[in-house]
Amino acid sequence: MQEALFYEKTDNDEVICRLCPQTCRLKPGQTGNCRVRENVGGTLYTHVYNKVAAIGVDPVEKKPLYHFYPGMEIFSVGEVGCNLHCSFCQNYGTSQCFASDFGGFHEITPVQLVEKAQRGWHNIGIAYTYNEPFTFYEFMTDIARLAHDKGMKNVVVSNGYINPEPLSSLIPLIDAFNIDLKSFDDSFYRKQVKGNLGPVLESLQIIARSGKHLEITNLVITELNDGPEQFEAMVKWISKELGEKIPLHISRYFPQYRLNLPPTPLENLHQLYTLAKKYLHHVYLGNVPDDYRSSTYCPNCGALLVEREHYRIKIIQQGFKGYCTECNTDVNILI
Repeated sequence: MQEALFYEKTDNDEVICRLCPQTCRLKPGQTGNCRVRENVGGTLYTHVYNKVAAIGVDPVEKKPLYHFYPGMEIFSVGEVGCNLHCSFCQNYGTSQCFASDFGGFHEITPVQLVEKAQRGWHNIGIAYTYNEPFTFYEFMTDIARLAHDKGMKNVVVSNGYINPEPLSSLIPLIDAFNIDLKSFDDSFYRKQVKGNLGPVLESLQIIARSGKHLEITNLVITELNDGPEQFEAMVKWISKELGEKIPLHISRYFPQYRLNLPPTPLENLHQLYTLAKKYLHHVYLGNVPDDYRSSTYCPNCGALLVEREHYRIKIIQQGFKGYCTECNTDVNILI
């Protein structure tokens, strides 16, 4: 075990975790909402340090990041636990599991993990993904610092449910974020996610102001968050508060975990895609076979820039360096 960061001790050996907005107050022997941080004798410890539950090499587009070194691969690591509890969780086998109950950990130190990541031929760095990476904040921070010093890229794929202080402390080590904005309705967050919308919006604003690369994913769920009025309010907020160049990934829902609503109709996704394009330069559909709505076009002249067929990526313009060579428009792609 490793002592956790961002907590305070109180009377009677109780602790208050300040990592995320859940603000868990824990007596000795109690584990936090994230299921990985435990009060042991008045000290808060993390059970997910020097170990991983999942490890692999993925296309960077799988995170999904479409404007961050397209066509490259990234070494990916994950743990167990999450500080939100979505009824539709797509990887509930690990994210909704207590660390104490999980038997599939692989022991590995930050140094060993970075050395392993460096062996990849097309690997640009390390992605903290699969479960909610802020639940293994201490381990992630130590890995990210080593990777950063080696010139590798660090990517966080997160629900954005973290307090401003730990987020701001981590940002200098991170190169790109994909944040899951699950809905633009606080009642949806409270009922379906067991959290609140406000902290996620604040995290998005902090990341956008930092200048780090940011992309957003919105999983569209049948009958729950697929209303065009609410969706339009969300994309207008993204455009105004974060910038119209922020890529938005509209992802199709399929029944999973405790939610058995039917898959999102394709016509609904197409309608929302068209609506989002009124406010944002770069909108993509995910979890659907749609090459046109997965490819990148210049928002000014319409030229095809990056063609995507599933995970087959082709940069179309010769000498492309993040600006359209036809009209010199900045398309917010790091390459």
